[in-house]
Amino acid sequence: MPKTFPFYKQHDAMDCGATCLRMVARHYGRFYSLEYLRQLTHQRKEGVSLLEISDAADHIGLHTLAAKVSFDRLRKMVPLPSIVHWRQNHYVVLYDITDKFVAIADPSIGLLRLSKEEFLDGWISTMEDGESVGVVLMLEPTPDFFQKEGDKTNKGGFGYIYQYLSNYRGLIFQLALGVLLSAILLVIFPFLIQALVDEGISSQDFNFVLLILLAWLMLFGSQMLIEHIRGWILLHLGVRVNINLISDFLIKVLKLPIRFFDQRMTSDLLNRIYDNERVERLLTTNSLFTAFSAVSIVLLGGLLLYFDLTIFLIFLIGTGVYLAWVLRFMKARKELDYKRFDQAAENQIKLVEMINGMQEIKLHNAETQKRWEWERTEAKLFRVGMNYLAVNQRQRLGAQIITEVKNILITIFAARAVIQGQMSLGSLLAVQYIIGQLNPPVNQLVEFFRATQDAKISLERMNEVHLRENEENPERAISILPENGDIRMEGVTYKYGGEGTPPVLSNLSLEIPRGKTTAIVGSSGSGKTTLLKLLLNIYPPTSGSIKLGDINISNFHSRLWREKCGAVLQDGYVFSDSIARNIALGDEIIDDHRLVLAAKVAHIQSFIETLPLGYHTKIGAEGVGLSQGQRQRILIARAVYKNPDYLFFDEATNALDSQNEAIIIQNIREFFKGRTVVMVAHRLSTVRHADHIIVLGDGRVVEQGNHDQLNMRKGVYFHLLQNQL
Repeated sequence: MPKTFPFYKQHDAMDCGATCLRMVARHYGRFYSLEYLRQLTHQRKEGVSLLEISDAADHIGLHTLAAKVSFDRLRKMVPLPSIVHWRQNHYVVLYDITDKFVAIADPSIGLLRLSKEEFLDGWISTMEDGESVGVVLMLEPTPDFFQKEGDKTNKGGFGYIYQYLSNYRGLIFQLALGVLLSAILLVIFPFLIQALVDEGISSQDFNFVLLILLAWLMLFGSQMLIEHIRGWILLHLGVRVNINLISDFLIKVLKLPIRFFDQRMTSDLLNRIYDNERVERLLTTNSLFTAFSAVSIVLLGGLLLYFDLTIFLIFLIGTGVYLAWVLRFMKARKELDYKRFDQAAENQIKLVEMINGMQEIKLHNAETQKRWEWERTEAKLFRVGMNYLAVNQRQRLGAQIITEVKNILITIFAARAVIQGQMSLGSLLAVQYIIGQLNPPVNQLVEFFRATQDAKISLERMNEVHLRENEENPERAISILPENGDIRMEGVTYKYGGEGTPPVLSNLSLEIPRGKTTAIVGSSGSGKTTLLKLLLNIYPPTSGSIKLGDINISNFHSRLWREKCGAVLQDGYVFSDSIARNIALGDEIIDDHRLVLAAKVAHIQSFIETLPLGYHTKIGAEGVGLSQGQRQRILIARAVYKNPDYLFFDEATNALDSQNEAIIIQNIREFFKGRTVVMVAHRLSTVRHADHIIVLGDGRVVEQGNHDQLNMRKGVYFHLLQNQL
């Protein structure tokens, strides 16, 4: 196997499976974008299964075989590269095994060389026939793999980002002028030093010395003024670019389908906000300082060459050695930094568990056990920290030695030139000043290259969002709903995963009559909530169609359809805002009459009136705490305030006592009389007065009718009813 292996870093927490497949495909000579492989693996918020990775690999032409094998069989029989299941919750690519190490590509860290013991600690998952075994997915290319051209998805680039600077050409010109003036002033100082020593001190002309010092003071003041003005311009530019970047990002995010958010962790979406800030820093602060550093290096380097060619060559060689030494440690530092981050996260989890689970710990006398678990993670963190410190010290020590040797050699050659009369004492001091001013720009360039690499990853993550299709397609969207029309589902099938996953809904056909109340019941996992989300056009069906009248609801503007729909879902959200603004969500000007009416229908008005600020009381994470029942009633009031033509309830009253539930259901029946209501419920007492009841089982319709009809049949509905009595 080659010593190098193509590496890609995962963008999100659950991207490891798709990223591993991406690396294997690149190893065999084909490029696939991460987004394309995400779609092939049907990635969800929980990640992907090995079966879904295998199906995606088969799709691009890789023959796969999953197995549990021992380490000896892994080494002797398994073709490399292969994907292995890592620490029970992650995937990595195994690409080389030798007598000394095991090489893996961890998409969350990088290319790693592990000892056999370290690899087994992460890979071994169980015991079979007395052997320790782990899970591996073997992959080999077929002729079909090489016939495919790969995915040519546009990844975007820095050119797309630099367009945000095009509106601020005046500010950029001022910054560039400031950089140039600062660099020119920097070049003047060595000549002042030379003149001070050679002309002033040597000739013992104190007036000339004062003149030079006055000029020095004026130049220093000018430099400080330029830097002050430049700082304010940079702050102004940075803030405006940052606001534009994040604003455009949020505008795009709000246009994406809800499915996009269901497939990603909240932390992944927040990281993309931070990605915008990282790119903004690269565009503004880092680019400016790097431009100043580059100009300074060119001007001061030319000045050094002007004073002495030998000294310039020593500086050039020394700087090259310094850069090579620093870059040599970048990979090791990055790997240790990731390891330290992972261990710190594990350590924090143990502490949080210990604090949150204190009641259970004390009830089961597990204090010592949990403390030992924390101490073991703390010991691992300490070892990683020591390794990081050792690498950091070696890099710093080597860099200091290289810098000092370079400075000493320059001093020796400069001193010899002074002794031999080839250089004046003032020139020697000027050279020393130049060397001192050249070291920081070199370090700035190193940091800029590192920031550029980080920004590339950030840019890829941002482009994944910007290049996705919006939820709305203006070209095919219908902007007028039919006056009358029942909701019909025809042969609807829906899967959350890929081909190998069982359908949640299977070839489902049903009709929801307009102006009637339809209840959907069934045991847990029968597909009730999924059905409701399909009706709301949150998810598109895998196959089949959902029509309003004779028109597929996917052809309507999503905003138009949802404007006519009110919904109370199980995972409904209460914002950190006033009760009034929570109920009247989406309205800038609140209709007080509708607000009070909604609270009455939701049977929460009496509770609101007991609060000191009434409807202006702040609730949510940063306000007054609500019980589950109160929270549900706020969500019901929100749906009622909207005054929709269609109302969808998903277990909307399951946290309420039977008395409050009965009152609210009666209020809803009266308020929405003549309108279309769809109710999903476990409690059959909630839906017994519905005009039509649909019973689901394993994603299919097993019974339909009203309460009396279904009860007389003594089928599934009857048994569900009996179980609740």
